[in-house]
Amino acid sequence: MSMEGDEGNRDQSSREEWTLLFWTTLAVVVPVIITLWCSVQRSKRKIHMKDFFRKSKHGWHCTDLFNKPTYCCVCQQHILQGAVCDCCGVCADETCLRRADRSLVCKEIMAPSRTDGTLAHRWVRGNVPLCSVCAVCKEQCGNQPKLCDFRCVWCQTTVHDDCKLSLSDGERCELGEFCSLIIPPHYLHHVNKLRRRHPDEYSKVIGHIQGGLASACGSGWTPVLVLANTRSGNNMGEALLGEFRTILNPVQVFDLSELPPSKALQLCTLLPPGSVRVLVCGGDGTVGWVLDAIDTMKLKGQDQFIPRVMILPLGTGNDLSNSLGWGSGYAGEIPVEQVLRNILEAEVVKMDRWKVQVASKGLYFRKPKVLSMNNYFSVGPDALMALNFHTHREKTPSFFSSRIINKAVYFMYGTKDCLVQECKDLDKRIELELDGERVALPSLEGIIVCNIGYWGGGCRLWEGMGDEPYPPTRLDDGLLEVVGVFGSFHCAQIQVKMANPVRLGQAHTVRLVLKTSRMPMQVDGEPWAQGPCTITITHKTQAFMLYHSAEQTDDDDDESSTSEAESSAPHDSPKPAGPASARA
Repeated sequence: MSMEGDEGNRDQSSREEWTLLFWTTLAVVVPVIITLWCSVQRSKRKIHMKDFFRKSKHGWHCTDLFNKPTYCCVCQQHILQGAVCDCCGVCADETCLRRADRSLVCKEIMAPSRTDGTLAHRWVRGNVPLCSVCAVCKEQCGNQPKLCDFRCVWCQTTVHDDCKLSLSDGERCELGEFCSLIIPPHYLHHVNKLRRRHPDEYSKVIGHIQGGLASACGSGWTPVLVLANTRSGNNMGEALLGEFRTILNPVQVFDLSELPPSKALQLCTLLPPGSVRVLVCGGDGTVGWVLDAIDTMKLKGQDQFIPRVMILPLGTGNDLSNSLGWGSGYAGEIPVEQVLRNILEAEVVKMDRWKVQVASKGLYFRKPKVLSMNNYFSVGPDALMALNFHTHREKTPSFFSSRIINKAVYFMYGTKDCLVQECKDLDKRIELELDGERVALPSLEGIIVCNIGYWGGGCRLWEGMGDEPYPPTRLDDGLLEVVGVFGSFHCAQIQVKMANPVRLGQAHTVRLVLKTSRMPMQVDGEPWAQGPCTITITHKTQAFMLYHSAEQTDDDDDESSTSEAESSAPHDSPKPAGPASARA
C-alpha cells in the first residue's frame, strides 16, 4: 500500500510540474505572440497610412497623443490620438480621417485673389492655439470643452463663433505679423498664369512683372524659404517643418531629405530679384550644401536671384552659425515666431568661400579633387576624430540622434588619440606655404586653416587667450588664419581656454604638401583619409549671409560675452595682410 501511495504522489507531483510548465510557457509565449501580431498590424497600418498621406492634399501627421485638448474637426468629439495637418491645423481621429480629407480644404499654395485684389480669410474651426485672444472682443478663445471658435490659417487671427461676423476688416486677410515673409497664394497664381500665356515674353520681362506683382505685396516684402535637414543633430527638423508650414505658405518650406537645395532654390527665380532670404535649418554641412547650390545658380546666370542665407543651428558643431551670431545650437528654446522675427531684424554681410584642391601624388592624369570650404580645413588629430565619428555614424546612424551623444563620441575618440598619437611627427611629413613663402614648422601633430572665428564646437581659435589677444577675424577680407596644435590633449586645452594654438600666420593662398604616408583630413566636418598629395586653398567667391548682432555666442560672463560677440562681427577692423609667423 505504501508503494502504491508513493507512486500516486509521484504521479501527482509530475502532473503539477507539467501543469506549472504549461502555464509558464503560456504566460511567456502568448504575450510574445500578441506583441508580434500588434507589430505586424502596426506596420501594415503604417504602410497604408503612408500611402494615404502621399495621395492627400493635406499635410497629415500622425500622433499617438496630442499635447493639448483636441477635438475632431469632423465628428467634434474629444480625441487623444489621430492625425493633424501641419499646413492648416485640421485634426481628425482615424475613423474620420478620410471624411476630413474629402470635405475640409487645406491651405492653398496657389489661388486667385478676390475681385479687389486682396486675399480672403481661410478659417478653420476649433483647436485654436492655447492662450489665443479674440480679435474682436479681446477675450480668450478656445476655453470651452468642445470644438469652438475660428483661426485663419494665413494671418493666424482667432475669433469667437459669435464674434466672427463683427470683424472690422470683414473677410479681408492681411497675412498677419509675417506678411513681409509670406508668399501670398495669389502672387504665385498670377506668375503662373503669365508664364502659361506668354512663355517666350516672360523670360524677357520677368523683372518688370515680378516688380509689379511685388508692389501689390507691400513695401519691404522679403519672402523667406525654409530648407530643413531632418537628419541633422538632434532630429528637430521634422517638427520645425510642420511649425513653419503652419505660419508660412507650404510652398516655402522644403525637406532636404526629399528635395535637394538646387531644386528648392529655383523658387527664387519666380520672386523679385534680390529679395529672397533662405533659412537653413541644419548643421554646417547642410549650410555648405545650400551655398554650393547657390554657386550653381551663379553658373546658370541667375546672379540677380541670389538669396541671403540665415542659419538655424541643428547640427553638432555649428561653428559657422556661432560666427554669424545665431548661437551654438537650437533646441526649441525660442518659438519659430521669434526665429522669423530675427530674420526681419538681421543685417546682410559677405562671407568668403574657398576652393580646396587636392592633387594626389603620382596620379597626374586624374582630375584633382575639388571641395568648397566655408569654415576650416584641417589635417591631424581633430580630422582623425571627425573621421572616426563619421565612420561610426555611417554604420549605426540611429545611435547618433542626440547632440549630447555626438559630442560624447567625439570626446571618446579624442581621449583615445591622446594615448595612441596617430598623427605625431606631422612636421616631418608635411610642408606648409603661405602666399608662396615656406613656413618652418615646430613639432606639431595638426594644422588647421580657418576662415571663421569659431572652431571645434565654440572655441575662438585665432584670438586665443592671455594679455595680448590677436586681432579678431573677419569673414570678408580674403584672408585665412593658419594655426598648429601639438595633439588631441592640446586641442582640449584650447577648447577650455587653458592654452593657445601655435599661430603660423595669415595668407590669401595656403599650400600644403603631404610627402609620405596617409593622414586624416577634413573640410567643414567632412573627413577622409588622404595619401601623399598637394593641397591648395584659394579664394572662390563670396556669399551673402545674415548676421544677428544681438545674439551672445559664448557662455562667459556678460561683459566678456558682449566683447567677443562684437569681435566676431564681420564689420570689425581688418586683419593684417600677408603671412606672418606667430608663436603662442
